[in-house]
Amino acid sequence: MITHLHPDPGPPGTQTLARGIAIVSAVARGQRRLRGIVEETGIGRSTTHRLLQLLVTAGYLRQLDGAYSLGPALIELGYQALQENPVTTVAAPVLRELAERVHDTVHLAIEDRGQVLYLEKIPGTRGAEMRSRIGHRMPMTRTGIGKALLIDSPDRWRAKFASERPVGAGNGIHHDVLTPDTFVAVMKQAAATGVTLDLEENEPGIVCVAAPVRDASGSIVAAVSISATRPYMPPERLDALRPAILRAAGKVSSELGYRPDPDDHSTDWT
Repeated sequence: MITHLHPDPGPPGTQTLARGIAIVSAVARGQRRLRGIVEETGIGRSTTHRLLQLLVTAGYLRQLDGAYSLGPALIELGYQALQENPVTTVAAPVLRELAERVHDTVHLAIEDRGQVLYLEKIPGTRGAEMRSRIGHRMPMTRTGIGKALLIDSPDRWRAKFASERPVGAGNGIHHDVLTPDTFVAVMKQAAATGVTLDLEENEPGIVCVAAPVRDASGSIVAAVSISATRPYMPPERLDALRPAILRAAGKVSSELGYRPDPDDHSTDWT
C-alpha cells in the first residue's frame, strides 16, 4: 500500500511530523529497508534517511544490520496508552475471572480504523494457541469480537462484509458460503440476542462467542470474547457460553456506567 504524502500548508513542522509518522507506519507495516520505506511513503531518499536516523536516536525505531523495526519508545508509549484506556482497566478483573471459569482464551478488543484491535488476551489452558495477540488487528466481519463491535451498525454490515471478503475466495470454512444477504441475516439474529459467533471464519479450527461492551451513553466501546479450538467448543457448549459472555460484557459495561433498558431481556446479566 503506497501512502504518498501531499503538500499541506499547515503549521511549521507539520510536513516533517507527517513524514515521520508515515515512516514509522511504513515500518510497522513491514517495510524494513530504506528502499521499501521510500517507495511506500513517496518521501525522498535523503529525507527518509535523515528522518530514520532521528527516529532511531529518539528510540521510536531501532536499526540492526540495515533493517529497521519499531523501537522501545513505542513499546513504552503503547503500554501507557493501553493502561490509560478505561475499558482495559475496568475489564481486567472481569476477564481474569472469566478465563479462570471457562479455561479458554479470553479477548478484549475495540474498533480502531475499521478493524478489530486487541487490547487484552488471556490464553486458555487447553487446546492450540491462536494467532491473536495484544496490538494485533483482525477483520471485523470474520471475527466474533468484530461482529460484536458492529452489532449496533446495520447500515455498515453489507458494505463492511463486502470490503473484507477476499477476492475470489473466502477466508475460512463458513465465509466461503456466506453472501452479503446471509451475513446481514446472521447479524440481525445476533443483534436480537446480543451475542455474536465466529464459526472458523477467521482462523480454521477456532470457534468464538462474543458480546459488546457499552459505556454510559449506551454506545459500544469494546467487546469481549471466549475462543477455543473446535473440539472444546461443540455446539452445545457454544450455546452454554452465551450467558457467560453476556454477564462478563455486562459487568464491564456496568462499571463504565451503562444501565440497560429494564424491558430488554436479551441482555439479562443477573
